[in-house]
Amino acid sequence: MTSQPTLKTPESGPGEPGGSATGPHGSGLQAGLKNRHLSMIAIGGVIGAGLFVGSSSGIATAGPGILLSYALVGTLVVLVMRMLGEMSAANPTSGSFSAHADRALGPWAGFTIGWLYWFFWVVVLAVEATAGAAILEGWIPAVPQWGWALIVMVVLTATNLVSVGSYGEFEFWFAGIKVVAIGAFIVIGGLAVFGMLPGADTDQAGLANLTDHGGFLPHGAGAILTGILLVVFSFMGSEIATLAAGESENPQRAVTKATNSIIWRIGVFYLGSIFVVVCLLPWDSESIAEDGSYVAALDSLGIAHAGQIMNFIVLTSVLSCLNSGLYTASRMAFSLGQRGDAPKAFARTTARGVPRTAIISSVVFGFVAVFFNYKFPDSVFLFLVNSSGAVALFVWLVICFSQLRMRKIIQAEAPEKLVVRMWLYPYLTWASAALIVFVLGYMLTDTEHDGRTTMLLSLMVAAVVLAIALVKQRLAGRGTRDRDEIPAG
Repeated sequence: MTSQPTLKTPESGPGEPGGSATGPHGSGLQAGLKNRHLSMIAIGGVIGAGLFVGSSSGIATAGPGILLSYALVGTLVVLVMRMLGEMSAANPTSGSFSAHADRALGPWAGFTIGWLYWFFWVVVLAVEATAGAAILEGWIPAVPQWGWALIVMVVLTATNLVSVGSYGEFEFWFAGIKVVAIGAFIVIGGLAVFGMLPGADTDQAGLANLTDHGGFLPHGAGAILTGILLVVFSFMGSEIATLAAGESENPQRAVTKATNSIIWRIGVFYLGSIFVVVCLLPWDSESIAEDGSYVAALDSLGIAHAGQIMNFIVLTSVLSCLNSGLYTASRMAFSLGQRGDAPKAFARTTARGVPRTAIISSVVFGFVAVFFNYKFPDSVFLFLVNSSGAVALFVWLVICFSQLRMRKIIQAEAPEKLVVRMWLYPYLTWASAALIVFVLGYMLTDTEHDGRTTMLLSLMVAAVVLAIALVKQRLAGRGTRDRDEIPAG
């Protein structure tokens, strides 16, 4: 029978093994993120390049009904973030949900989900670096695409190595551009939809586009589920604010603010912008399929150079995702190192509180993945992408089960730390877990959009990591017993 895990505050957490300076949160990390950094990280974290690039396939699959797909996934993300916010406000830590799973479910859970999450983000580094390089090569073809990928990765690695404050400053401006751009798109597009935009050609625009051209669900209600599979991964990144909060001046306040604002962030940026797109143009418009949903929407308003404007916005989103991906992967590696689930060197920090080894190790794997993307795009790299594809859902499921147990631990040991509470506990938690399991199961039936392949490969990688975690935990327990059995003297 395992002992009941105890709730640890940041101040009483494990010291940083072999690090330099001990930061204010009981580790080598330092409080270098300002409130404005955290606010913009929280806002920008839900706006990924996938929203701009991948939404057109969702619209083609579900028509205007893609709004329901976004609404369902958005609701799930709100609930999962509420659970994570409850745990992170009570115990802010750089390991976030991995550290919570370690305490609530056992070391095997923290190890498994931590490494899977790290794997997800280092693969994302390669995907985003390649996407950004493709845009930059189009502007300056004298530099080859691999050269741009190298330049982008090196610059953002240097940014992360300087200090957490430099990461926060870059992300503040990257996220700021995304927020302003999508905000302007919603306002201008919304005016056009209701015929209030002077000088714009709005003959195709109007609320009628929601029900004309085959109805609101032209491919039937089942398309909503397929749409969920296509949009669910564009929401990954919402949890970054809870990892970054551990390096802020007031972690509890930062987590609480990020958690409470997630509803309007998803409502405005996802549902608001997609609503504008499907109202500006018929869902089956050829321009959406050929140019992408947002470019087509801007073109329909007669906005000059719409394609280049969107390329700039997508590039900003890519750089933001790269910047945050490297930060997130390195902090997860740092947390794993602190808990003995990764080499101790990962938990060492510089005098500025930067986990240098964790950052360099993460970016090295990212460079390897970039190499695979250029040399073996249809074999090795495709395997990496597919095998990390379902990690987002695995993370959310672990958050659900962790919160079910952590609520009892917090209530028993430090009820005053429950400044953020999950609604209708435990019913909504169980409902969220059931919905995630349903989506995972539905992926196994999806052969048209590679959902089945992604699910099977992700499960295979997760099983390998879990097996390593269980062997490690068993050996660690045996080592403890062996030491206990050595006679004294």
